[in-house]
Amino acid sequence: MESNDKTVEIAKGLNVSVFSFPKSNYVEPAREFGIKQAKMDWILILDADERITKELAKEIKSVADLTDSTDSTDSTYYKVPRRNVFAGVKWLHHGGWWPDYQIRLINKKHFVNWPKRIHSTPKIKGNFSCLKSPLTHYFHGDLSNMVKKTIIFEDIESELLYKAGKKTVTKTFFRKYLAELYRRLIKNLGFLDGPFGIIESIYQAFSKTITYLFLYEKQIKEGRTL
Repeated sequence: MESNDKTVEIAKGLNVSVFSFPKSNYVEPAREFGIKQAKMDWILILDADERITKELAKEIKSVADLTDSTDSTDSTYYKVPRRNVFAGVKWLHHGGWWPDYQIRLINKKHFVNWPKRIHSTPKIKGNFSCLKSPLTHYFHGDLSNMVKKTIIFEDIESELLYKAGKKTVTKTFFRKYLAELYRRLIKNLGFLDGPFGIIESIYQAFSKTITYLFLYEKQIKEGRTL
């Protein structure tokens, strides 16, 4: 999407094609736009807060080389394990954060579309395989930015739920919070990552709950509360 820093200027200096996409509240439309601009078969999806390791780069190249040499592959897309690093200092191994497989390598010939929903997954024809080497995801730099982003994303999500006719009641708030906290902290052993794992588990429970708080607020304004 459009950038406020020198990203575009730097990219143009590398003798590559650069495309800009109007700012959007979520990234999925920009990803689909980018895929459609690509001229090569294999497409790597990488967010601004993600980094590729040398080992992953070698694996990706081997996939592309195999396709070029045989014009055939059993897989039309690949999932990549993602190493989530909290606040730039702690790799979270628990709480459902590892291996956190993400679709990141796609053969354009088999790409269908990317649903315009927050955190949606692309639709691709064919079968997938998993790469072994991870990419690194530096997320949640500080609590204030975490909360700001969550408010934006979850308000959008609540709007989509509201337009789809989804309803909620007050007891849902407690159920969503406690269920997510249990899943992250206890079931998936988030507490084993120490203070960072505990903070992230609580934060994810908050994130899950606030979506339904926003939805309830919209119901109140429209007189649709139960």
